[in-house]
Amino acid sequence: MRAVISVLGKDNRGILAKVSGECAKVNANILEVSQNIMQDMFVMIMMIDIHEINVDFKDFVDHMGQFGEDNQLKIHVMHEDIFNSMHKI
Repeated sequence: MRAVISVLGKDNRGILAKVSGECAKVNANILEVSQNIMQDMFVMIMMIDIHEINVDFKDFVDHMGQFGEDNQLKIHVMHEDIFNSMHKI
């Protein structure tokens, strides 16, 4: 099972480290990362393996949303099944 994490916010040092640290705390494995700086905005998409996370997925989604707010970021976590359903023709 995998999930997609999107992160958007004003560029600042350590965003990747902070988000990946929160993933590590719940035993999520980062499979792929794509990040970009667009003018002064940080944009990142992560694909993570959630097969062995040690918390309920909904709790992880809520935590990451709150973590984003606490760090002036918009963080959205979506299960791969939902992501695929949304992007199917």
